[in-house]
Amino acid sequence: MIEILKEKVLNGGQISREEVLLLGCEKEKEALYLAAGEIRDKRVGRRFDTCSIINARSGRCSENCKWCAQAGIFKTNIQEYELIDEQTCLKMVRLNAEYGVDKFSFVTSGRALSDKNIERICEYACKIKAHADLHLCASMGLLKKNQLQRLANAGIKRYHCNLETSPRYFSTLCTTHTTADKIETIRAAQEVGMEVCSGGIIGMGENREDRIDLALILRELGIKSVPINILSPIPGTPLENALPLSDEEVLTTIALFRFILPDAYLRFAGGRTLIAHLETQAIQAGINAAIVGDLLTTVGSKVLEDMKKVKALGFTV
Repeated sequence: MIEILKEKVLNGGQISREEVLLLGCEKEKEALYLAAGEIRDKRVGRRFDTCSIINARSGRCSENCKWCAQAGIFKTNIQEYELIDEQTCLKMVRLNAEYGVDKFSFVTSGRALSDKNIERICEYACKIKAHADLHLCASMGLLKKNQLQRLANAGIKRYHCNLETSPRYFSTLCTTHTTADKIETIRAAQEVGMEVCSGGIIGMGENREDRIDLALILRELGIKSVPINILSPIPGTPLENALPLSDEEVLTTIALFRFILPDAYLRFAGGRTLIAHLETQAIQAGINAAIVGDLLTTVGSKVLEDMKKVKALGFTV
């Protein structure tokens, strides 16, 4: 089954939901992981994509996502501020450019960034583009098409909006917006010519079918940059006592995503410290991108260490 479906994908075919479910039940996990890595190598090559994010607006979020430290209804004791200042932002940009990071993303809390703050971000973006060779991205909530157009005009070429999990399970984790709301934003970003980055969080209590359904929706939307976050349970949130996925389930998820999304950049994202012992195996199973440096409200990775590690595994950065 593994070899048959691998060849189907390598020859340009798409595997069905039923085939993915069968693939996930294969007992020869090492063979599954190796096949996924081969798909990655032959469909994308051994280039490792890197990006860095800055927490441009922190806390005070009106949404009730059960996993999130920035939701205003949970007491998580995070730092809160309205918008990062220009000097701090430009300093972060210079550091990432010096390290050779490819993309830099503004990430803001809240349902949607205000027009006033969008204007300020656009000003930052124009100054960055004038002084640094970085691809700019943004993650600013459920923006409308005209707001996304303003970002694109300022030089921000990629928009990030995680679907998080399957629509079925998402409705149990958040009631202030829906998967359909997120898809509307994704399609609006695509309509103004932006690339889209979208993935999810695994380990929130969902089952394997939820993870597979997430990947299938991402395929339908044509997403080529897919962050795979591992839930980092945050004290004060409803998921603070969530049990972690097994190592095998994490690696199987990555491999199945690669079979479903053969041409995508599957990206290490939040929760990397929880699977530090699995990083080499995860790369072998299909990962080929990472968010490097500090994350939003949890500890990230060290940029130079990441660069050294992936180069040692035979990738160009």
